[in-house]
Amino acid sequence: MKITFYGQNSLAIEVSGKHIVVDPFISGNPLSKDKVDINDLKADYILLTHAHQDHVLDAEAIARNTGATIVSNYEIAMHYQDRGFTVHPMNHGGSWQFDFGKVKYVNAIHTSTFADGSDGGFPGGFVIEGEHKNIYIAGDTALTMDMKLIPLRTKLDLAILPIGDNFTMGVDDAILASDFVECEKVLGVHYDTFGYIEIDHDDAKRKFYEAGKDLMLLDIGGSLEL
Repeated sequence: MKITFYGQNSLAIEVSGKHIVVDPFISGNPLSKDKVDINDLKADYILLTHAHQDHVLDAEAIARNTGATIVSNYEIAMHYQDRGFTVHPMNHGGSWQFDFGKVKYVNAIHTSTFADGSDGGFPGGFVIEGEHKNIYIAGDTALTMDMKLIPLRTKLDLAILPIGDNFTMGVDDAILASDFVECEKVLGVHYDTFGYIEIDHDDAKRKFYEAGKDLMLLDIGGSLEL
C-alpha cells in the first residue's frame, strides 16, 4: 500500500492495483496548486469524509477525468449522483467489500455542509483493510471516545490524523487519539494550509516522540509505503 500526501487532507492511495483519492482539495490549496496537477491523477475511487470545500473542491473534476466512483455518506453521494457521477453511498458503522479491500465508514465529530450551504450529512472517517495493511483516515474530527471501538475490530498499521487544531484535533489530542486507536504510527494531516492551522513541525514531532509515537509529516507529493 502506497500513500501520497497532496496537502490538507488530500491523499492518493495505491492498493491492490487500484487508485484511490481521498478528500481532493488541491487546485485551491496555495501549498499544492503549483505542485500537483489534478489532471494527472489516477482514480478508481474518490473517498470523501465530509462536504467542506477543503475536502471536496476537486472531486467533480477528478471524477469527470477518470470515471471514478465517489464513496461517501448518503447525502454527499446523492449530491454527486444528481450531477451524473457514479457513487457508492455509505453511512456510519456500515462497511463494504470493494475490489481493493474492506471499507468502514466511522464516526467523526465535526460539521459538513457544501460551499453553497446545502446539506452534507454527518461527517465521518474511513477504516480501510486492504493488502494485509489497515489504515484509519480520521477526516476532520475532534477527539472522540468512539475511536476506541476501532481496534476492537481492526488492528491498524497507520492512523491518519488531523493535527492542525482550531477546526479539528490538535497535536495533544491526536496523541490521545493514537492511544485510543492503538496505533503508534501516525501520518499528520490538516495543518499549515492557512493561518488558523499552522503548526510547529519540530514541536509536534517531539511531542509524539516523547509519547512513544512516530509522527510523519510528508512534503507535498511525498509518499510512504506500508
